[in-house]
Amino acid sequence: MKLSVSARAVAAGGMATALLLAGGAVADAASSAPSRAAAAPDIPLAGVKAHLSQLQSIATANGGNRAHGRPGYKASLDYLKAKLDAAGYTTTVQQFTASGRTGYNLIADWPGGDPNQVVMAGSHLDSVSSGPGINDNGSGSAAVLETALAVSRAQYKPAKHLRFAWWGAEEIGLVGSRHYVNRLATGDRSRISAYLNFDMVGSPNPGYFVYDDDPAIEKTFKDYFGGLGVPTEIETEGDGRSDHAPFKSAGVPVGGLFTGASRAKTAAQAAKWGGTAGQAFDRCYHSSCDTTANIDDTALNRNSDAVAHAVWELSE
Repeated sequence: MKLSVSARAVAAGGMATALLLAGGAVADAASSAPSRAAAAPDIPLAGVKAHLSQLQSIATANGGNRAHGRPGYKASLDYLKAKLDAAGYTTTVQQFTASGRTGYNLIADWPGGDPNQVVMAGSHLDSVSSGPGINDNGSGSAAVLETALAVSRAQYKPAKHLRFAWWGAEEIGLVGSRHYVNRLATGDRSRISAYLNFDMVGSPNPGYFVYDDDPAIEKTFKDYFGGLGVPTEIETEGDGRSDHAPFKSAGVPVGGLFTGASRAKTAAQAAKWGGTAGQAFDRCYHSSCDTTANIDDTALNRNSDAVAHAVWELSE
């Protein structure tokens, strides 16, 4: 847009005055423009993988797994809690009993933001008893943790309140997340404006699946991947089988990402995503080989950045 004040000044030979007036007009326009929160930072893949290495070491030292009620699970929770406490979060450990064993959820609240509009991002921290669970679901847990730490590093001040969660006993029936949701007062449930779930985001033969739930959350993820030139599909393999289900049943808007489990990748999917057609997205699903070797770095990196993008975008 041309500045008519500057044009008249130039015509009169007042170049210096014109420049000053133009600069002032631009400054005034900039100051009156609506501000937008800073874009989400890049989530360092090395940081996410460092957490996976720690979870692998914990499993190795505790019978090869991080399952509900086993020492490896509690050690995993303690590792995350220490990181979050040091980063300035208010953490809460919620205890419950399932299958005769004690389970735990870890909740981490970032200071500030509107308490009547809460954006949550979560993942299940437990593995099955047959393996260390590095893709399922160390990958989601590590991506959410590194996003939470990025919030702290940026000293992000969102308009909405941010809460992160890691659920116990998902593998035996979504027990931890159900426990959390069932104990929320009706008013507290209504204050959660979004729950984002991340269960398996680094599958070795990956797909790029988005939950078909809340339209605004779904669009946030699709737009992000669209910006990368990565096509997405609607997630159907695990629909209702992960920790977003209790939130959805309680009327909370939900969404999430998934890179595939035991279902085989089709030829069409291999053509657009790469990888091997006719092979499971994760051949080590619920097996002892679900180790740090069972991760696709590109998928983990893209999905970790997508976690942060959604957290920043939806909490403005």
